[in-house]
Amino acid sequence: MRLKTLIAGAMMMPAVALAWPWSTDMMNQPSIKPQEGTMLNFPERSIPVGGMPTKVADREAAKSLVNPIKATEKSIAEGRTLYKIYCATCHGMTGAADSPVGGKIGAIALNDSYVQESLTEGWVWGTVTFGSYVMPAYGIPQGKRGSNDLNVEERWHVVNYIKHGLVKDHMAASTAAAK
Repeated sequence: MRLKTLIAGAMMMPAVALAWPWSTDMMNQPSIKPQEGTMLNFPERSIPVGGMPTKVADREAAKSLVNPIKATEKSIAEGRTLYKIYCATCHGMTGAADSPVGGKIGAIALNDSYVQESLTEGWVWGTVTFGSYVMPAYGIPQGKRGSNDLNVEERWHVVNYIKHGLVKDHMAASTAAAK
């Protein structure tokens, strides 16, 4: 009987050993967990990794911004894709504001010489970011992200497409329709 008790006790020993405090040392070590402690201010003029400074109050303040992303084929292609997702519903596939929705809300033609020659890239970016009378804002309104929001870089890609690729696509579509 005593032997059975000793064998049963020996078999229970590993289970008991795992319950001792040393089994949780890694979990309870001193460390700083995410969102704990006091957040320090970022150094002056610092830019987030993969980001760019774009602190503007409204569309008018964005007018003088210079596009930090070169209008490469890759950027224009990215902007074309985003344009078709977010903008084409109102402004039409080629920017002529010829969509059913665009006619009802009075969307402007983005391939028009006024938009292409008179409006700065910063103004277009500001309009995409803050919206206008009818157009919704595709920036980050009030510090919160919504399902329609484009990040800063995506908005600049859309600007590159509107200013450097939209007219070419419109001309190509008009030529193809004429044939």
